[in-house]
This record gives sequence, structure tokens and C-alpha cells, in this order.
Amino acid sequence: MVTAAQNKGQGPLGDRPIAVSARFQDAADIAGARSLARDFLTTVQARHGLSVSAQAMGTVQLVVSELVTNAGKYAPGPCRLDLEISNGVLQISVWDSSSTQPTVQAADPTRIGQHGLEIVMAVSQSFCVHREPVGKQITVTLQLADDPGDATDGQDM
Repeated sequence: MVTAAQNKGQGPLGDRPIAVSARFQDAADIAGARSLARDFLTTVQARHGLSVSAQAMGTVQLVVSELVTNAGKYAPGPCRLDLEISNGVLQISVWDSSSTQPTVQAADPTRIGQHGLEIVMAVSQSFCVHREPVGKQITVTLQLADDPGDATDGQDM
């Protein structure tokens, strides 16, 4: 995993975004991706006082895990994970080298596996796939506080 430095500084976030990125040479480094997300949110809580509910912390790790798993499973080569927080909303983007659009299968409770995108879409505020000159980027947004009114005040819970 190769990480880019996250935004420096202390104090409330206000209107400025804060972000971190990592490239995973081996897209199978799902634990590393989850750890990056957890550490990023923990750091943002400690340094900037942003409210991140326990539920949001778990949901972010689940979404990161599903998206990076799919990148490793369906695209050859590395993937890139970008996390950016702005106004209490986290944007998660995963780039991979495959230009094939992901497909979400119809809900089937008897199917074993292949529920990842269903889960991601169910817990996300938005879901977007953008083709790149090489590959594609999947971007989702998640609210970081259980009560949306808490997400924009920049205060601890």
C-alpha cells in the first residue's frame, strides 16, 4: 500500500475538505484498505472534532471492503482508494483498471455470495460509476453521523 499524506492541521473542519488516498499494488489487501478508512476517520475525529458514529465507522469499513474486494476480483493490477470528507459526508472512491461496468444482480436471499454491490447501494446516499481513460472509478457517499443534523456542526458527539 502506498498512501498520500492526508491534509494537515488541527481544529474544526468547517467547509474545507480533508482527504487521504492509497494505492494498493495488490488489490487483495482488503484489511489494509479497511485499516486506512478506520485510521482516517479516527484521526479526523481526534484532530478536527468531527462526529463519526459507531454505526458509520462500521459501515464505512464494510463499503471500503466490498469495493476493494470487487476491484481485486474483477480487475487486473492495482487499485486506488480515495477518502474525502466535506460537510460531514464521506466520499469513497475506488479506481481499478477494468472498464467493465459493475452489475447488480436482482435480490435473491437464496443466492450465496455476490451481494456486495447490493449492500453498498443499500447503505450509501449515492452510487456512481465513471469510466476513466483507463479503467473506471466507483464513488459512493455516506453520512458520518446517525442524525444528519449532527454531521455538519463539526462537534464531538
